[in-house]
Amino acid sequence: MYAPERHQQILARARAEGRVDVTALADELDVTPETIRRDLTALERHGLLRRVHGGAIPVERLGFEPGIADREGVLAGEKERIAKAALDELPDGGAVIFDAGTTTVRLAELLPTDRELTVVTHALPVATVLATRPGITLHLVGGTVRGRTLAAVGTWAVRALADIHADVAFVGTNGLSVEHGLTTPDLAEAAVKRALVTNARRTVVLADHTKLGRVDFAHVVPLSAVDTLVTDTGAEPELVDEIEAAGTRVVRA
Repeated sequence: MYAPERHQQILARARAEGRVDVTALADELDVTPETIRRDLTALERHGLLRRVHGGAIPVERLGFEPGIADREGVLAGEKERIAKAALDELPDGGAVIFDAGTTTVRLAELLPTDRELTVVTHALPVATVLATRPGITLHLVGGTVRGRTLAAVGTWAVRALADIHADVAFVGTNGLSVEHGLTTPDLAEAAVKRALVTNARRTVVLADHTKLGRVDFAHVVPLSAVDTLVTDTGAEPELVDEIEAAGTRVVRA
C-alpha cells in the first residue's frame, strides 16, 4: 500500500472513531509503528490530524485545550531531557522569565542552587516550586488566572512584564512552524507570551517533537524571535533542518 492510500485510511478511521492508535494502525496496515508515526506527522503538517500521546485525533475534535493536569504525564521522559538540556541556557546570574507549561515547571525544579537568579513568572506552578528556593528572587506577575494553564493573563500581566528586561525567557508553545512561528490556542495567553519574548534579551523555546510543524489558533511571535529551540530526539530531521535554516539554533535532548 502506498503512503497516500494509508493516509486516506488513517484519516477516515480517525474521523469515524475520534482517535487512532499507532500500534493498532501498524497491525491493521501491516507496517511498522515508525511508518505510522511518519504518516501521522505528515497528516498533522497538512492540518488534518493532531498528534497526541500514542496516536492522533482529527482536527474536528480540537474544540478544547488540554488542561495542565492532562498534560503532566504526556511525554514525561522527553520533557525531562528537554528541561535538563535547557539548564545550559541559564545565565550564571541575572534575571530569567519562566513561561507557563509542564516543561518549564520541570526546568524550575531542576534549577541549580549554586547561583543567584531573579525569576519572573506568571505561572502559579512555577511560582510554587520556586517560592522557598534559596538563591532565587521570585517575582510573580498577576492577572486573570486561566484554569487550564494556571497562568495569569490579561492587561495586568502584559503591563507588568513591560517594566522588566530579562536575560533569558524560557517559553513554552503549543505549535512551532517556520511559516507561522509560535502559536497557542488562546489569544490572551498569546499576548502574555509575546510580552515575555519582547522583554528578554534571548528567547529559548522548550517544545517536544509533537509541537513542531503544528499551527494553533493564536499567533505569538515569528520564528525569527526565537534564539534557541530545545526539543527531543523524536523531532523529524527535515523539520529541524528547516528551523535551523530559518536562523534558530536547535538543541535535541
